[in-house]
Formats: sequence, structure tokens, C-alpha cells
Amino acid sequence: MTVINSALDTAGSDYRANRETMLAKLDELTAEHAKALAGGGPKYVERHRKRGKLLARERIELLLDPDTPFLELSPLAAWGSEYPVGGSLVTGVGVVEGVECLITANDPTVRGGASNPWSLKKALRANDIALANRLPCISLVESGGADLPSQKEIFIPGGAIFRDLTRLSAAGIPTVAVVFGNSTAGGAYVPGMSDHVIMVKERAKVFLGGPPLVKMATGEESDDESLGGAEMHARVSGLADYFAVDEPDALRQARRVVARLNHRKAYGDPPLAEPPKYAADELLGIVPGDLKTPFDPREVIARIVDASDFDEFKPLYGTSLTTGWAALHGYPIGILANAQGVLFSAESQKAAQFIQLANQRDIPLLFLHNTTGYMVGKEYEQGGIIKHGAMMINAVSNSRVPHLSVLMGASYGAGHYGMCGRAYDPRFLFAWPSAKSAVMGPQQLAGVLSIVARQSAAAKGQPYDDEADAALRAMVEQQIESESLPMFLSGRLYDDGVIDPRDTRTVLGLCLSAIHTAPYEGARGGFGVFRM
Repeated sequence: MTVINSALDTAGSDYRANRETMLAKLDELTAEHAKALAGGGPKYVERHRKRGKLLARERIELLLDPDTPFLELSPLAAWGSEYPVGGSLVTGVGVVEGVECLITANDPTVRGGASNPWSLKKALRANDIALANRLPCISLVESGGADLPSQKEIFIPGGAIFRDLTRLSAAGIPTVAVVFGNSTAGGAYVPGMSDHVIMVKERAKVFLGGPPLVKMATGEESDDESLGGAEMHARVSGLADYFAVDEPDALRQARRVVARLNHRKAYGDPPLAEPPKYAADELLGIVPGDLKTPFDPREVIARIVDASDFDEFKPLYGTSLTTGWAALHGYPIGILANAQGVLFSAESQKAAQFIQLANQRDIPLLFLHNTTGYMVGKEYEQGGIIKHGAMMINAVSNSRVPHLSVLMGASYGAGHYGMCGRAYDPRFLFAWPSAKSAVMGPQQLAGVLSIVARQSAAAKGQPYDDEADAALRAMVEQQIESESLPMFLSGRLYDDGVIDPRDTRTVLGLCLSAIHTAPYEGARGGFGVFRM
């Protein structure tokens, strides 16, 4: 076995400082997650409970198999926006009757569960995950439809929700809707386009137009129950396949529906895996508070892969990128991890070859980010850094094995692309609280703007205001710093969540299990033209 021999000094001052910095960031993260858990706040939570209803996450808990985990996705959606953290929607992957499912649940304590621009993006991301991994979809519905003041941002793109439901069904991926309350207007098409529909007695209200709209449109007098109640849909319209007497009964029936799906994973479960030789808690002290300080990614790999066993590929070549083979919770994986931050030509070519090998062997890839991008400068431009970086990005773009990405530290510039950033469709992408991502570092970006402005003034023969330049640089640095932080990026759904480093192995294991529900095959050629 090629077990990594850790050189991490857990008693050293650098380790202790890194750990304290990470713990402080985790405290901040916990506070932001608490905002998502709070939903619409105490007033609306209490009002919801007085109506005898369960909260969104309570519904999910009753739906899941006992003592099984729920991998919540994008809990910080809408962070930093005018909308509540979480986007009035809970999404994630969990196990129901032994079947891994993609679950969405409206949070009715936030404006009645109405859909805003961020909940729409979150729902569409969940649908993408379900389709790519062939996960049955369970929608726990209680929503008043679109948040009308923001309809201009919802109505037109929002039709993709219903399109996705039909595409999932057409692909043989089951869709289940459990309606606990309102599912009105466009929201009525969620149960309308689902394969299986369960409605709760005297609670579910499913109609294209409620009594006020019907009155305005046709002059007809009607009431909620006759227009769209659960019993009417179960007895008259036929929209409801199952009629539940209360919420627990609805969730019980949803579990029975899943039990009868005959939905099977493409791959069997892997053998039991030996845990890493080193404690996950030690991951807290590896990444420096200052991301300009390099760290050895092997120390991270040693604490997440099975038995800390890692067969490194080309260890003496392109040493700023660590590549190699391992297993994680029994699943074979190939790992690409940035070491010293900068990617040179050698690292780019090494990565391209490694990605091709993974595709030949049908092995998923894990990208561990800590890169400032591809190297710049006359020597490197003349040496072909553009074509070599393009080779790596080409390989990532056309690879057909599943990809997972974790942003540990910096993820700047085209290095973010080459390491399979969001635009390159990794199956899942997570960030540590220590991560930062932008077109370049704040100081570099501010410096570039300063140089351009100074050159422009010189070309016009004008004096340059150094005091104004210093103020501009400070402002730009502050802006880019705030916009590169993980909570800002997670709020915009550029990742699937900011996670505690100690949970990395568990999170990746859950993702790998979900990935193996769908069959996949690596690219055999078809990488396009590699410029040599």
C-alpha cells in the first residue's frame, strides 16, 4: 500500500493559527446557516405550527429512512440579496426506502413558500442534479406560486421547472409530488406534471386560479375545496393519486410510492472501506489564513481517502499539481489537487494526460482547488502556456466521467476553469470557508486597474492623482475581496454549499453514491484538437 506519510505538525504554531482562523470562519458560517434554518422568523414559524403543520425540514426528516443523512444543497442561496437566506426552498439528496432521491421542499414560513429568483435557480439546479444522476425527485409542495413583485425575473425562466419535470419523467426518472397546502397558478403544474401525486385532506389547494381570480375572470362564485381541494382532486378531477388524512400519512404514502418504484442503481454498493489513517479534525489546521502561503494538498488527501492510500501519478513532473489514484468510501477516484497555487505548462499537460487516463478507465475525478491560475510572463507565453492551459481545459470540458470539485483555498482566473469550476458542470461542487474565487486576487485586480489608469493619463499628457489612485485601489480591493468569499458565491449558487472541512469525506461519499445511480462511461477519444 502507498499510504501517505503525513508531515503535518499539529503542535506547531502555524497549524494552531490556521486552525483558529478556520474555526472563526466556521462560526460565521454557522450563524449564516442559522438564518436559513429560521425560515421566515419566529412569528411565521409559530403561525405555521398553530395551523398544525410541519416545517419543511421536519417533513423531510419524516420522509427519509431513519438515521440516514440528508445532504442539503445550497442552504445559503440568496445570501447577501434582498431575499431571505435559503431562497424559501430546501433541496438535497436523501434516502427513502433505500432509494437515493432528490428532495425539494417549499418553506411556507417565507412569504407562503412563494418562489423568488433565487428559489427558482435553486430548484433548477436540483433538477439538473436529479437528471445527471438519475435520482427520483420528490417535491414537498406548499407554495403560493411566484413572488409577484419579482415576477419579471421568475415568469419567463420559471417555465423550465415544468419542462424539467416532463424531461425527468421521459427519461424514466420518477417524480413524486406531495401537496401539503397551496399549489396555485403555475405551481399547480408541479403536481400536474409529476408521475405520482399525494394530497392532504382539507389542506392541499391545487388550482390554476383561486376563487378571487375565478370571480374576476368569469364571475363564478366558488370556494377553495370545490375548486381545488384534495378530496375533489381525489374523487372528481383525478389529479390526486393518493388521498392523505394528514401530513404524516402523506409522508407515509410517499415512502410507499418510492418503495414500489422498482428504481435500481446502475452500480452496486462498493465494499466496506477502511477509514483514513489520520483524523478528519486535523483538516482544520491545514489551509493558511493567508492564501498566498502554499500548503501540501497531500495532507488533505491523506485525511479523506480510504486508508490514506494514494498512488501518485507523475510525482516528479509538474509538481505544482498533485495527481493520483485512490478510493473514497470504496469508490475508485482520480484526484487532481493544486499544490503551490500556480499552474505551469508541465502541470497543464500532466492534467490533460491524467484526465484522459481516468476516462479510459471510467474513473470519476475529484478536483481539489487551490490555484491562482495559469502562469503569466514572457518566458511562459513563449513557452506555450496558452496552448497548454487550453489542453487542460479541453480535457476537462470533454471528459465524460463524473467530476466532483472542492474549493479549499484560492480558485482564481482560468485555473478555476481548468480545475472544473461551476461552468464546467461538475456533478457537485462544494467550498470550504477558507475558499476564495474571482477573476484574480483583489490586490492584483486593483493593481491592474491602477496601471491602466496611470498609462491612460500619461498618454493624454495629464498629471496622475496618486491620492485618488490609492483610494480607488482600496475600494476595488475591498469590493473584490467581499465578492470572492464563499458565502457570497454560495448565495449566488456558484457552488452547492459551503461545508465544514471535517465533513469533506462524508459529503464526497454521499455524492459518489448518488453519482453511481446513473451509468456513465468515459470519453474514448473525442477530446477535440489538442494544440501541441
